[in-house]
Amino acid sequence: MKYVLYIFFTLLGAVISDEEIKSDQGVLVLTSKNFKTAISNNEHVLVEFYAPWCGHCKALEPQFAKAAQSLVDAGSAIKLAKVDATEETDLAEEHAVRGYPTLKFFRGGQPIDYSGGRTADEIVNWLVKKTGPPAKELNSADESKEFIKSSKVVVVGFFKDPASDFAKSFLAVAGSVDDYPFAITSSDAVFKEHGVEGERVVLFKEFDDKRADLEKEQSEKDIKAFVLSQSLPLVVEFNHETAQKIFGGEIKSHLLLFLSQKEGHFDTLLENARSVAKEFREQVLFVSINTDEEDHQRILEFFGMKKEEVPAMRLIRLEEDMAKYKPDDAEISADNVRSFVHTFLKGKLKQHLLSQDLPQDWDAKPVKVLVSTNFDQVVNDPKKDVLVEFYAPWCGHCKQLAPIYDQLGEAYKDNESVLVAKMDATANELEHTKITSFPTIKLYTKENKVIEYSGERTLEGLSKFLETGGEYGQAPPEEVSSVLCCAVLAHTYWYTYPL
Repeated sequence: MKYVLYIFFTLLGAVISDEEIKSDQGVLVLTSKNFKTAISNNEHVLVEFYAPWCGHCKALEPQFAKAAQSLVDAGSAIKLAKVDATEETDLAEEHAVRGYPTLKFFRGGQPIDYSGGRTADEIVNWLVKKTGPPAKELNSADESKEFIKSSKVVVVGFFKDPASDFAKSFLAVAGSVDDYPFAITSSDAVFKEHGVEGERVVLFKEFDDKRADLEKEQSEKDIKAFVLSQSLPLVVEFNHETAQKIFGGEIKSHLLLFLSQKEGHFDTLLENARSVAKEFREQVLFVSINTDEEDHQRILEFFGMKKEEVPAMRLIRLEEDMAKYKPDDAEISADNVRSFVHTFLKGKLKQHLLSQDLPQDWDAKPVKVLVSTNFDQVVNDPKKDVLVEFYAPWCGHCKQLAPIYDQLGEAYKDNESVLVAKMDATANELEHTKITSFPTIKLYTKENKVIEYSGERTLEGLSKFLETGGEYGQAPPEEVSSVLCCAVLAHTYWYTYPL
């Protein structure tokens, strides 16, 4: 009898535990009480840790729900789940959640970081790759046609010998690229259906020329480059769905087309750029930006542009210096676009540096205002040590520092050998100095030394830095990080998209 009761209550507990796991649009709602049950009862679970107030989480929500439904429709056992990290703080801490949204994939109870895209298709593709073979085997013409219809972009390897080096390289790429579904075939019927002779990789897509072929045997690196470049439209429209592919892609040189949908620029000018884009496909990524979108105003600001300048184009190189280039002729004609890009690739363009007008009262307050045009003259004064804060108007840390920095300026306003200054580094650029984070504080000494500060951002700490001639709190050279540079400046460039 005791044994029967034990079984009864064990089963009852399991039922109650399952009932506690509610579902919202097909997504499991997890808490600290049911988290372990959900993870242990399901072999594969993708969990989103979110905050209700987070804009990126709100943007992801419909795509996450759509992905969950797609998996259900496909008869998949993979589950999608979410955790409100602001309520379930212990779970968030346990899984090292430091930002929102954070996605973790649990496979057999073991978590790995999610590294896929933010659309429903990208989420499903990533999960399928992580839970099955890297490439689906196609054995008939009908299977191949259904596979090609399954996604906007698919990649198929045509190999009579699946053990060839070319096929092995293809499968390695299929396993490393999670954004698109891959398939492989040696079927004569599939070869015939798609007009393929000999080994090749074919990328089928719903846009541009519908298909791209890589016919000669290529290395893994070359196949990956082919897939990543051909899977994007000739001109990619910038939005939340494409931002990660644009910024995180292999091509680091971008031609940006600033256009107004309302003014009809997309209808009249986009084709001019598209007709040229194919010539530079694997060297420069062409990106269109709809300037009617309020969220895109930050990008205009980053390039020092006003809406009145639209339509316009700019080039940017996404390396450590985030160099920008402006054409002499602003007209977006095919000839102008071709000439602008060609001259850039030959290395014959001079960087376009931003600068504000020098305010008449730039030296009226204790904290002096610097712009590009007066910077060198002020900081190279042989009679003064000059402390400069490089800030961004939108930076929260800069806003917190502002009253302290004003106090510092007040304390040294009568000191003849020390000057306290600041410069908006988002609106003023220097050829010799690249700012990689905000705020950055540098001391330009009378002896022509430049010393960066990494101490506490307090009046006492900054004062001690000045009094010791930059010895206290100085940043060692190895602290300057190229990764940080790209991350911070990318935030400025791509406004608030989480990279």
